[in-house]
Amino acid sequence: MNALDEITESFSRLPGIGKKSAARIANHLLKADPIFMDRFARQIATLQQKIHPCSICGSWTESETCPICSDMNRDRSLLCVVEQPQDVSTIENSNEYKGLFHVLGGVISPLDGVGPDQLRIKSLVERVREGEIREVIIATNPTVEGDTTALYIQHVLSQTESLSGCTVTRLASGLPVGGDLEYIDKVTLARSFRGRIKI
Repeated sequence: MNALDEITESFSRLPGIGKKSAARIANHLLKADPIFMDRFARQIATLQQKIHPCSICGSWTESETCPICSDMNRDRSLLCVVEQPQDVSTIENSNEYKGLFHVLGGVISPLDGVGPDQLRIKSLVERVREGEIREVIIATNPTVEGDTTALYIQHVLSQTESLSGCTVTRLASGLPVGGDLEYIDKVTLARSFRGRIKI
């Protein structure tokens, strides 16, 4: 295996990149500007040294706390619980949510050996115990594992003393905007019927 095959293999291990895409990227890099390549290589080499989880929410940051946790203008009564750090960016880009975040670091998945203790659920309970949070919005993915994690969090928070003033909600799921009923899967359609709203 030569150097081109090795880098192609490495790129193909990244999420969403198949063998063909990996080969295109590798061939593109061979023709790229050497200055860009040097900067790109340094960025990759130092990425894990510069970026780490926020000490409060678990999202990616270069400082001790992320810009969201440090922003005193955020609504500190709202706490949105997500699976991964990249979910924070997705929600932030919608410009619809102005509260705080809590990153679990995954979902409960017994088949993969991931239980509640491997997630940041204890620190979630501690944050809610501090008393400022009035609503916990669970924004895990609408999958079996995401639903299981959401139910577990709801159960843990409901069993925790002194949290009676905190509401636990779940993001709505159902038909996508612009979707066609003909192409909607049965599970999504069932969720849409259960989550219907008055107009």
